[in-house]
Amino acid sequence: MSQIYPGEVFANTSDFDAGIRQLLPRYDEMLEVITRCVPSTSRKILELGCGTGELTLKILKRCPDAEIIALDYSPRMINFAREKVTSFGYQQRWSGKEADFGEWASYPDRFNIGADFDACISSLAIHHLTDEMKQNLFTRIYESLIPSGCFWNADPILPSCPTLAEVYKLAREEWATQQGTTLADVRARIGSSSTYGYSSQDQLATLDAHLQMLRQTGFSTVAVPWKYYGLAVFGGIK
Repeated sequence: MSQIYPGEVFANTSDFDAGIRQLLPRYDEMLEVITRCVPSTSRKILELGCGTGELTLKILKRCPDAEIIALDYSPRMINFAREKVTSFGYQQRWSGKEADFGEWASYPDRFNIGADFDACISSLAIHHLTDEMKQNLFTRIYESLIPSGCFWNADPILPSCPTLAEVYKLAREEWATQQGTTLADVRARIGSSSTYGYSSQDQLATLDAHLQMLRQTGFSTVAVPWKYYGLAVFGGIK
């Protein structure tokens, strides 16, 4: 297997957009839910772990006055996202920074990205942090939002029991079959990742644990607008 950063998933970055849609059931629907949860009047948005820019494009289209600051420690992902954003003509409203958002959570003064964000979004990235770091990150996000600002995250969640773990596994296998492939074939394209910065291989938490962290952080509203087997969109409003 090729060595990759946690979150890059596939050995070849060019395989990500197609591969993730085979690996994760209803991937596009999941991103669409996050997009709808962000007010269309938002002007300043922070994205943590922008990946190849799929969520970025949806948000920029929904929020015509918004500018996005995107953090991702993978130079391959940042470059891929930049090319995609430019091809759609959004380059003046997007700033991609090669940076570890885990470090931003712990040492915000090292980053010149400001605060007072209308929204913070993330997809398939935060689950690479330990629970302690998740809590630190949620606190940093909360402190960086304007009053009534929102945070929405899409991530895999830890099954709360072995029975559900098997149910979630079968759901992925059935989804891959519906896409004309097998889960084994998709996983054969996955690279090998180890710890990088504050992130490592999957460190999943249950949905209840995530919601408890958000409540402890201080979000006045904590919600789960979407869930499909082992995937969920969750977050809060300050």
